[in-house]
Amino acid sequence: MGRIADFKKMLSEKRFGFVMDEVMSGEHTFLPGMGPAGKFPFEFKVTWGPKEIGPWINPFSDTFFTQSLEGTVTVGGLCEKAPCKGTLELAYFTEGKIRYTFDFKVKGKEYHFIGEKVNIRPWNLPVSHTTCFGTLVEKESGKLISRSVTHFRLHTTPVFLASLRFA
Repeated sequence: MGRIADFKKMLSEKRFGFVMDEVMSGEHTFLPGMGPAGKFPFEFKVTWGPKEIGPWINPFSDTFFTQSLEGTVTVGGLCEKAPCKGTLELAYFTEGKIRYTFDFKVKGKEYHFIGEKVNIRPWNLPVSHTTCFGTLVEKESGKLISRSVTHFRLHTTPVFLASLRFA
């Protein structure tokens, strides 16, 4: 089925959603004693989007501007392309942030990542929507492992937009 046929089917079933693929890449640094010294690559490639747009755009819904995400994460010095799962929260109106939260496992140990795009304002979208500040913790102990800064690369915008598909 083509995209138009998929869209018509979703409308007839009164459901409509979308998913997109996003890549955020940059660097991270382990805290002293938590890993090797220096800067290392940090990248996550995730697919996100609401399966049903109604609850997603309803401000009284538990899923208002929040959707699941899954993909892979590479944390230089720790793992490469580890499967990850979590949520993406577009907290534009409540906090002026976009928040990525996901968990992943490496050699039996679980990790928790929180990354935020901050100071979301109409006049600074090229910066606020492209820079993500992250923290990585060991899930069991809660110990902070590393801090990262990743970016959505503007030259990847066509690929990002072309990844839009109906859920």
